[in-house]
Amino acid sequence: MELFFLGTGSGVPSKERNVSSLVLRMLEERGTTWVFDCGEGTQQQILNTNIRPRRIEAIFITHLHGDHIYGLPGLLSSRSFQGGETPVTVYGPRGLREYIDISLRISGTHLRYPLYVEEVEEGQLFEDEQFIVEAIKLKHGLESYGYILQEKDKLGELQPDKLKELGIKPGPVYQQIKNQKETKLEDGRTIQRKDVLGPSKKGRKVAILGDTRYIPELADALKNADVLVHEGTFAGEEEEMAYDYFHSTVKQAATLAKDAGAGELILNHLSSRYQGEAVEQLLKEAQTIFPNTTIAHDFYQHRILRNH
Repeated sequence: MELFFLGTGSGVPSKERNVSSLVLRMLEERGTTWVFDCGEGTQQQILNTNIRPRRIEAIFITHLHGDHIYGLPGLLSSRSFQGGETPVTVYGPRGLREYIDISLRISGTHLRYPLYVEEVEEGQLFEDEQFIVEAIKLKHGLESYGYILQEKDKLGELQPDKLKELGIKPGPVYQQIKNQKETKLEDGRTIQRKDVLGPSKKGRKVAILGDTRYIPELADALKNADVLVHEGTFAGEEEEMAYDYFHSTVKQAATLAKDAGAGELILNHLSSRYQGEAVEQLLKEAQTIFPNTTIAHDFYQHRILRNH
């Protein structure tokens, strides 16, 4: 899994940072891409990358402010023009379906692939054989959510030495043993998979939050996240302004990461008031509280490791 940040600014685009959008690429895990927020210019940013819109499987919108959704109709439309045929599901707050429907209808856009829109509430959104995805409510001027992705644990590696000790010779039966909980051999014995596998591989946990005030109580839901993506709109000294504008400071984000026992913190959604050395100062502020902090920039790529 890899995070690819397409837009890391706030409010309006600047020369250094486009507005909000990031991509979670899971090419090894499932051959698809998930998009989180889709501000104006997202598809233009994609043109500067090797991201393929036809691989997009799901789009998660945190809230309906323009800097998070104005690029969505264009991306959906372009995906159709570029040969995307597989279904796409868009998740987001109430009003998202109306926004998409009106945008596509008035512009005369006809998609060549099935599009599903799920308006979310707090709680589990879906579960499949690989992931559980949950929405958590945030505090912002509009209804805003964060998304927690929990990868399920993977089976450990088959241990050939253990199989040989049991007198089982290499062959197709090895794959059968790994694919099912128990396997009956030709000699009548039953082999339990758990007895011949190495340790399971712990699934990764990724939390991608939308715009929000500082919410200390989120630490429980975010507990042991391998990566936490949190807005850092303001410097630490601007707590009052952050509160008034329903945003967070970099120190508040770092405190939440520390309290949650996160593996890594990535800050984005920076105010355009911070440029150059000022961004470095924001990073230092956060790192005094949570050392394993990074401030994302446009086109920053980050592999998600197993930290726990």
